[in-house]
Amino acid sequence: IYLDNHATTPCDPRVVETMVPYLANVFGNAASKSHRFGWDAKKAVDLSREQVGALIGATAKEIVFTSGATESNNLAIKGAAHYFQKNTGKTGHIITPRTEHKAVLDSCHALEEEGWEVTWLDVDTDGLISMKDLESHIRLDTVIVSVMFANNEIGVIQPIAEIGALVQKYRKENKESKLVFHCDAVQALGRVPIDVRTLGIDLLSISGHKMYGPKGIGALFVRKGRPRIRLASQIDGGGHERGMRSGTLAVHQIVGLAKSAELARLDLEEGHIEKVRA
Repeated sequence: IYLDNHATTPCDPRVVETMVPYLANVFGNAASKSHRFGWDAKKAVDLSREQVGALIGATAKEIVFTSGATESNNLAIKGAAHYFQKNTGKTGHIITPRTEHKAVLDSCHALEEEGWEVTWLDVDTDGLISMKDLESHIRLDTVIVSVMFANNEIGVIQPIAEIGALVQKYRKENKESKLVFHCDAVQALGRVPIDVRTLGIDLLSISGHKMYGPKGIGALFVRKGRPRIRLASQIDGGGHERGMRSGTLAVHQIVGLAKSAELARLDLEEGHIEKVRA
């Protein structure tokens, strides 16, 4: 009996079936623009962006594919920090709970070593942060608030909508603020409805293998609109993914992620989780 689904889920057979053609027949490089092999691969990637975006209420152009949530967390946190530092010549301030996933904690520790200041929020006996505590620590040089949606160990769901509203309110009242809200939503995707617009999320990390998709693929939602969210790439190369993440796209994994996102969205619409609990 397998009881470790918070670590990884088995790949859904329907996901595997979707991936197989892109391992054998549709093998082109999605960045190749001069022939049909590349066009077919790009078409699959474009559709996949739409499917992943649909799970969280985002547009296709707001989806950046990565190797998984660890990379997405690194790109969101270090990317926002390094872009701020590059354009201001200064380090800034980050706020995150002590109970975040190691990919977030270690990203913040790495920035601390570069001179950034990090406020580590405590949680109560239920694992929840205090909104008053969070608000009291936000200041003009705060660049990132990073709070996970659902904890991977105890399952507690943080007040994401309240955090999003607080960040938006602060930006509105302080026009010079560069504050962004990042959310690691890996353990919540497919379990609870998520709409990035309603929740006020600027950056959201996604993983395929936590929702019955393949390992080695994930995505980062990067909100478009104003204020514009800008990230410094953490991987240099061909300027893929709108310059945010270089590297030849793994089309077979991307279509697998997209299929798992589509299935998760349909399960949510049909109330699958509620039926299982009943």
